[in-house]
Amino acid sequence: MTQKQERNTSTFPGALCGFWWCLSIILLTVLDQWTKHLAEIHLKGNQGISLIPGVLELSYLENRGMAFGMFQGRQVLFLILCMAFFAVLLYLYARIPKNKYYLPLLITGAVLASGALGNFIDRLLYGYVIDFIYVSLIDFPVFNVADIFVVCGGIAFVILAGFCYRDEDFDFIKRKRDNS
Repeated sequence: MTQKQERNTSTFPGALCGFWWCLSIILLTVLDQWTKHLAEIHLKGNQGISLIPGVLELSYLENRGMAFGMFQGRQVLFLILCMAFFAVLLYLYARIPKNKYYLPLLITGAVLASGALGNFIDRLLYGYVIDFIYVSLIDFPVFNVADIFVVCGGIAFVILAGFCYRDEDFDFIKRKRDNS
């Protein structure tokens, strides 16, 4: 089978693929929210916990900004941007062929969506994002599990788009859907 045929062959039933995609997003989001809940219970109001002295700590922080604390207090903007991001992800999910060839992109989309959803939930419920992982070795800003999903998903997407797929592999974005 040629690469073009492989790219256009549908091997996953749409409903089943949608079920697994949504379940993955839900499970990853639950993991993120659970870790934030634990951070709030065990770290809020406390000094923090050193996991690896001088390297890794758990320390509670309420981030009212974006990445690295930028744009403090612009929660409405962040909520709007997050909803726009979800709309783009859903549009792309609806258009992408559901086959083995595109499975890495489908997984990457689920990881990105769960990270964005985890922080979206925090902003919606509390008006801030709960961060608690601190790499003290390099004085890196405090972050959370959702941030890990967003960063790893973003890196994976760049690697996939830059090195694993060709430009024509993304024709599904602009091509009209076939109803056959």
